Amino acid sequence: MPYGLEERDRQDLRHRRQRLGQHLAAPVLLWSGGALARNFPANVLPFRASSHFLYFAGIPLQNAVIALVGGEMTLYLDDAPEAATLWHGESPRRQDWAEYLGAIAHFPLADLGPQVQDQGQQWATIAPQDPLTRQHQEQILGRRVGDPRSPHALDLALTEVVISLRLSHDRFALAQLEAAAAVSMQAHGAALAATVPILAQGGGEAAVRSALEAVMIRHNMTPAYSSIVTVQGEVLHNDHYHHPLQPGDLLLVDGGAETALGWAADITRTWPVSGRFSPSQRAIYAVVLAAHDACIAALKPGVEYEAIHLLACEVLAQGLVDLGILRGQPLDLVAADAHALFFPHGVGHLLGLDVHDMEDLGDRAGYAPGRVRSDRFGLGYLRLHRPLQAGMVVTIEPGFYQVPALLEDPQRRDRYRHQVNWERLAEFADVRGIRIEDDVLITEAGCRVLTAALPTAIAALEALLNP
Repeated sequence: MPYGLEERDRQDLRHRRQRLGQHLAAPVLLWSGGALARNFPANVLPFRASSHFLYFAGIPLQNAVIALVGGEMTLYLDDAPEAATLWHGESPRRQDWAEYLGAIAHFPLADLGPQVQDQGQQWATIAPQDPLTRQHQEQILGRRVGDPRSPHALDLALTEVVISLRLSHDRFALAQLEAAAAVSMQAHGAALAATVPILAQGGGEAAVRSALEAVMIRHNMTPAYSSIVTVQGEVLHNDHYHHPLQPGDLLLVDGGAETALGWAADITRTWPVSGRFSPSQRAIYAVVLAAHDACIAALKPGVEYEAIHLLACEVLAQGLVDLGILRGQPLDLVAADAHALFFPHGVGHLLGLDVHDMEDLGDRAGYAPGRVRSDRFGLGYLRLHRPLQAGMVVTIEPGFYQVPALLEDPQRRDRYRHQVNWERLAEFADVRGIRIEDDVLITEAGCRVLTAALPTAIAALEALLNP
């Protein structure tokens, strides 16, 4: 059978389903979704199953539904038509999948509607992103699904239970996350090694991206998100790759692999394409690295993630004061959100089956009950606002960016005219954007950096660039 699930993996999946049954009395239906067409029906985009389906089923079956009742799973799936063998080869039958995954029963998809109607009870579900699948959900359940203006009570109850289960990762999940991290570190190593030769050959961002993603593909993984490989590091989610590398550029590379079962890694490193940091680049990089290291040192169960974010802000503010870019006391600068001119986003997020884990559920997942997003400039983009707990995996990714839309905004320049030394800032024009990001498991005793084998120190990066 594909995907290589071991017996202990299947045991972990059964345990997840049992825990769901222990915490939710209502029966549950979860859809995997289907491949969406690109331009014409037979040309489909790569399939990615719903993460909530994956969490309980374990593998990415297309056009499948699982019913979860009392911790037991029933699988609804059509066997591939005989004609499909010509194009796609032989594939396991529904019965094979059911036995492999430990389902107690299996039926063709057409049986789902009549069986749901015959049972005459309300089912809980979670809406996927695929609109066609959502239409099928609504047809089967006879009600609206996924409307944030009028959420169904059972769906809300299921959402809260799923969040509680997925916040803390089990053995199977951690093995997948570590596999994704290992391949992602190799991918970044390949990109580092390729950069100076690509510059010498007159190449650009696309060539570095190729080196990065080739490693993922070689290990039967895919990018967990659109890789960011850019000399325009001030563009936070830049997904264009047409710029040539130029001597003196910094290259920001934010890329992570996703395993065949959907688990993600998320790593960012920033390095000089010429192989050596300039003095100004070295100075700003050291400030960002100090924030990164301070945050990781403070991670442990019970610590508020917002406090980690504010720690990053304070260390960045102190470093920018030391460099003469900001004026004032670091705590006062953070309270006034002056640091956010250069660090506008949050310090990280949850990581799991999705690179921003469970963000399809909105702030309900990232924010503890009763908490809402701040309207402050320096806190409004915080993706996680919960106390840390053992088993969580989070990213730590402070940064420094010179975003023209922020720094050239007349109102902000006026507001921060006393806090920012604009003449001194101009001396750092070759630093467009720096981000340093690692994936960190919260443990009972503190934390463990899953991506620690990929260096962050300046000397180590320069050594990889100049073997």
